[in-house]
Amino acid sequence: MSGETAFALAAIVYLVVVYGLGAVLLCVPAYWSFKRAGWSGWWFVALPIPLVGLLVLWWFAFGHWPKEYGEAQG
Repeated sequence: MSGETAFALAAIVYLVVVYGLGAVLLCVPAYWSFKRAGWSGWWFVALPIPLVGLLVLWWFAFGHWPKEYGEAQG
């Protein structure tokens, strides 16, 4: 594994852990509040789906494109 690949993998793991922990710390109190107010807990499952889709679309659209940077083979 090259140095760049190892760094990218470590960065991805770091982001997943940090943002995942942040999401849990923010969502758990909100979930309790919504449950007390009579809302269904399924909203916390269904609501992030479009948000994750938008994030993945953004990542795909503005990601590193090899041909754009002259790294294409052939």
